[in-house]
Amino acid sequence: MAKRPQFATGEIYHIFNRGVEKRHIFSNQSDYFRFIHDMFEFNDENPAINLGYYFDSYGKRPFAGNLAKSDFAKLQMPRKMLVEIFCFCLMPNHYHFIIRQLADNGITEFMRKIGTGYTNYFNTKYQRVGPLFQGKFKAVHIFNQAHLLYLPHYIHLNPLDTSFPEWREKKISNVRKALQFLESYRWSSYQDYIGIKNFPSITQRNFLTKIYGLRKTSDYKKDMTDWLQGLNTETIRDIVIE
Repeated sequence: MAKRPQFATGEIYHIFNRGVEKRHIFSNQSDYFRFIHDMFEFNDENPAINLGYYFDSYGKRPFAGNLAKSDFAKLQMPRKMLVEIFCFCLMPNHYHFIIRQLADNGITEFMRKIGTGYTNYFNTKYQRVGPLFQGKFKAVHIFNQAHLLYLPHYIHLNPLDTSFPEWREKKISNVRKALQFLESYRWSSYQDYIGIKNFPSITQRNFLTKIYGLRKTSDYKKDMTDWLQGLNTETIRDIVIE
């Protein structure tokens, strides 16, 4: 693995991390929902509200009582995003992002908030201690259009590992069934790219849709079908981090 790049405002990066010792970092739906909530909540230059105070350890039921005045004031502040999240995929023991830095030190700050906030939630819920993630997150600079054309497809195909692991060897016998599985997988940005509203507020999709020249949502599904059938990861080999 190459040395992690210096993050520059306006530049785009592939971000990856997995659970320590490859352990699961998501055990059920509430864990996925909590992480996705954190992706929105922590993508802000303003301080986040202390969710640990207002929610139980499962991230579901708010405690009785009103917001503190200081936290209510935070809710009134306009959001100042640290990064643009172009696409993402959450898997049981790892995650992928493609993000663009919007503010100086934005990626570092966003990932620090995500790592600390979600680990605190997870450790409290499951009564564990210590790091949850395998060291510092990995990052690769994306600097050409070929990377942007194919890396999102690769990231959105990752969920096939759970039910169609043969996709990586180009041995998918039923592409239609595999794509139906992807359409039902909630924990990525794929649904939002094909017109199924899932977590639309998490991602900023206009940039990639322009890169792809998409005129309708079915175009992205067709691109995914074509790429899966003629799978060639050579063009993105140097920016795929696992």
